[in-house]
Amino acid sequence: MKPLDLPISLPQAPRILVIKFRHHGDMLLTTPVIHSLKAAWPAAHIDVLLYEETRPMLASHPDIRHIYAIDRRWKKQGVRYQIGQEWRLMKTLRNQRYDLVVNLADQWRSAVITRFTGAAVRLGFDFPKRRGALWSRCHTRLVPTEGHGQLHTVEQNLALLAPLALPAVQAHVAMHYAPADRQAVRQLLGDVRDYIVVQPTSRWFFKCWSDDKFAAALQALQDDGHHLVLTSGPDAREQEMVASIIGRLRSRDGVTSLAGQLTLPQLAAAIDDARLFIGVDSVPMHMAAALQTPCVALFGPSKLVFWRPWQVNGEVIWAGDYAALPDPDAVNTGTGERYLDAIPVDVVVAAARRALV
Repeated sequence: MKPLDLPISLPQAPRILVIKFRHHGDMLLTTPVIHSLKAAWPAAHIDVLLYEETRPMLASHPDIRHIYAIDRRWKKQGVRYQIGQEWRLMKTLRNQRYDLVVNLADQWRSAVITRFTGAAVRLGFDFPKRRGALWSRCHTRLVPTEGHGQLHTVEQNLALLAPLALPAVQAHVAMHYAPADRQAVRQLLGDVRDYIVVQPTSRWFFKCWSDDKFAAALQALQDDGHHLVLTSGPDAREQEMVASIIGRLRSRDGVTSLAGQLTLPQLAAAIDDARLFIGVDSVPMHMAAALQTPCVALFGPSKLVFWRPWQVNGEVIWAGDYAALPDPDAVNTGTGERYLDAIPVDVVVAAARRALV
């Protein structure tokens, strides 16, 4: 493995693969890496390898030539089927003859794929949990992770590009969607054009505010004359939460529920056209920040340094300012406790009204 200070030479139109195996929000936060690579090499062919379910986050990104994916449903077809699919994928990637692989992931699978591509330059992080001969041999350069504890996830990702000595990095996060996504949303909303998007749900309920408090805040905004568009993921529990909140309002006039009805790109289109986004620590919050929609984000016992909405146009309200929170690493993610309940209703209402001025 070469020292970090030795220069790296790439062709004018390099073939680049970016690897990240994580959740939807993580994929969105890789876009600054993609922007930075494209800015440095405008003629580059940039591909991405991810989990299939996260494809919608990058499917319309203009700087990506092709998205390859590992479908975690393959294992349901049996080990033999899964191995066969992954072997075919690895051979396909090797045939692309990449000049550079940027491995943002920390899984052994990502390291083995990185090595198998045969790329001349293979960047990875020197994760303490992965130190050893095998991880080292899978990469040509390993970038230290010291200091990551004080860096946002966007900054951590960009740190992997250090060996390339880019003249500048592009730190903006971007969420792209297709014209058809906006059209689908407009059909669902009918004549409604002036609205607030509210995403009260998360796949983890410990990140959520109580139904009563959300309803009280929304009632105040409804009384102000604002149209509310409530959204959620397709999970039945999330849809039930939205229904519960709406059921606590005095009237359904000026309220539209699109809970469980939107794809992620369609949700992006809805947020992009909204006057305001209100939501908890979840993928839509990151999308709102990326789209620069005015935003009120409610945060609980997550690692705020890592996961606060990057480049947010608005306010982040942290429950830790109103009550003691558990260490994020000690939280039982299956708990029914709503840690955000420490946040007062009037604080959220006031933040929303400031954003709507």
